[in-house]
Amino acid sequence: MHFISLMAGAALAGALSFCVGAAAEAPHPAAVDPLGSPRWGDLQRAFFSAVPVVFDDRVKVAAPAVAENPQSVPVAVDAGALTGVEEVLVLADFNPIVKVLRFVPGRARASLAFRLKLQQSSPIRAAARTADGVWHLGGTRVTTTGGGCTRPSAGTGSPRWQQRLNEVSARRWPRADGGERIRVQVIHPMDTGLADGIPVFHLETLELADRDGQRLMVIEPFEPVAENPLFTIEAAVGVLDQRPLRIAGRDNNGNSLQAEVAP
Repeated sequence: MHFISLMAGAALAGALSFCVGAAAEAPHPAAVDPLGSPRWGDLQRAFFSAVPVVFDDRVKVAAPAVAENPQSVPVAVDAGALTGVEEVLVLADFNPIVKVLRFVPGRARASLAFRLKLQQSSPIRAAARTADGVWHLGGTRVTTTGGGCTRPSAGTGSPRWQQRLNEVSARRWPRADGGERIRVQVIHPMDTGLADGIPVFHLETLELADRDGQRLMVIEPFEPVAENPLFTIEAAVGVLDQRPLRIAGRDNNGNSLQAEVAP
């Protein structure tokens, strides 16, 4: 088991550009939402209107049925049962900022565990796009007291957060199947911009790669990701093969971070 904590370093080279869906002349017919959300029609038009969508039990979203803390709701997304996943988009139907997070699996399993903020009780969805252009959707419902997106973060009011901003803590350890589990935490307030007098301030990109530059995963957290985000990534047997893991990223104010995790 290894641990490393490094302060912000040089900027991550280049931004990962992306768009949700592909352009087309006519919208794709709406799918029937198994969660019965009144927001599904809006989401379908906003994110998937021109592309095929299927609700797929192979895309798993695990979260508590009742979340006591709406500012830190644990969620685990797993689309690893699909073949050829190119990106995964996580949405919260009733959040004022619907897009929660996007990740590109790279050489890692198409799964990610993290925590998010909920403004009110809501379905949480994961949409996995495969190489054929189809979006596969899974989801679950979470009940909460709400207000998670409009409350100020604890870090914003702390005199220590500026000294620790973008500090990285990371651990990696073997799984029973011979693969590896990697857990990464970044010190960051992740302010949504919806609390009075507090501007939006969040991580934009986090890239995990080996020393040869082969990407394990690229994570793009949006404003609803919880303060001091903690991410858990799974790598199959032989993916890292005892090579050091490099972590780099930046936030929306241009502050960068870098860290390296030994085998």
